[in-house]
Amino acid sequence: MSEPTHQVTTLDNGLRVVTENFPRVRSIALSVMMGVGSRNETRDQSGLSHFLEHLLFKGTDRFSSLEIDELFDGIGAEINASTDKEATTVYARFLDRHLGGAFDVISDMVMRSTFPDIDSERQVVIEEIAMYEDEPSDKVHDILGTTVFGDTPLGRPIIGRADVVGTVSVPEIAAYRDAQYLPENIVIAAAGAVDHDDVVALARDGGFERAGDVPARVPAMPAPIPSLNFFEKDTEQVHVALGASGLTRGDDRRFAMSVLNTIFGSSSSSRLFQEVREKRGLAYAVYSYSGYYRDSGQIGMYVGTRPDRVAEAMQVFGDELRRLVEDPASPDELARAKENVKGRTALAMESPMGRMSQIGANTLFETPIYTLEEIERRVDALTIDDLRALVDEFYRPERFSVAAVGPSEEAFRPALTAINAELTELSPTV
Repeated sequence: MSEPTHQVTTLDNGLRVVTENFPRVRSIALSVMMGVGSRNETRDQSGLSHFLEHLLFKGTDRFSSLEIDELFDGIGAEINASTDKEATTVYARFLDRHLGGAFDVISDMVMRSTFPDIDSERQVVIEEIAMYEDEPSDKVHDILGTTVFGDTPLGRPIIGRADVVGTVSVPEIAAYRDAQYLPENIVIAAAGAVDHDDVVALARDGGFERAGDVPARVPAMPAPIPSLNFFEKDTEQVHVALGASGLTRGDDRRFAMSVLNTIFGSSSSSRLFQEVREKRGLAYAVYSYSGYYRDSGQIGMYVGTRPDRVAEAMQVFGDELRRLVEDPASPDELARAKENVKGRTALAMESPMGRMSQIGANTLFETPIYTLEEIERRVDALTIDDLRALVDEFYRPERFSVAAVGPSEEAFRPALTAINAELTELSPTV
């Protein structure tokens, strides 16, 4: 396969444009990425980034909400948006001949939304918050974030709080947008049947002008010692997440982390999946993962199981963590995990939408954009000693905090002895 090449241009106002052309496709994946997410919020703004993302679709002076929907439906396009801890993204996929029209609408949505019908959208987001509250397998990860990073912007849930969403005013929303959606805090990314100069020209004329300085971000502050955070709820299962701080976005050890996670818990042949689900039938869902931020990161693992089986599940987790410390990988596991990571990476990079997301995020967070060949070389060069170094730094059982949702903290606590006996001695969750 011929390797696509990316191009990056920084405009005079600081806005960055990154594109990558794919031969023999007719579609374009386009996004406008803003470097603002839940970690940019004060406690009284919790959820404002996510609420603002919703409101971008409600209309501008030029396009009503219905007209936005009709315009994209009329060209057979897909359009959506997302908010995470550090970014808000509006993205779309459409045929190449519709680039100009799609760009015009998206840029108007991002920079010139007028926030009509705000009260109806408040209710939509409040219902979304309620949905997450009712879904313990999602809520436990928000609790884990707070457990690892405390009551800081990075530790708060992306979705926010209903009391904030329910009371924030239009002037407050507009002020937040104007302070954060600044050209130097925006990346326009496109991949597929796209010409770089065309996108640069559209960006120059797209109205991405707004004066101001990008607000400083609050530094990440991981909890100094492991802790337990239990949310009592009448559930059929106990939902448990273990986590600790991890690698930053720019740390090249993330390739080793991907391989390590593939071995430990993120694939169907992984140790956790095989021991917890396949051999013992303790859970339907069990996995490990890693997330990356500008100046920190998070590693974690999850299992949902019935209360009478949670002690056995925690015993397996503890045993597998200690096994990982003693034996990070066999030669066969390492070889299989390398091919898994390379294969998943290649599949993502062959998709215009996947590649658009990659090059956009790398440009926004100022991390290198690697070709597939460069990534494969880095993965192939990994050794068991590379994995062992990561395990020694990040995966020792005594580093992990625990978050859980279930019917009884008192009944759950003894199970933590298998992970770290000190967790059982902590004061009960308030």
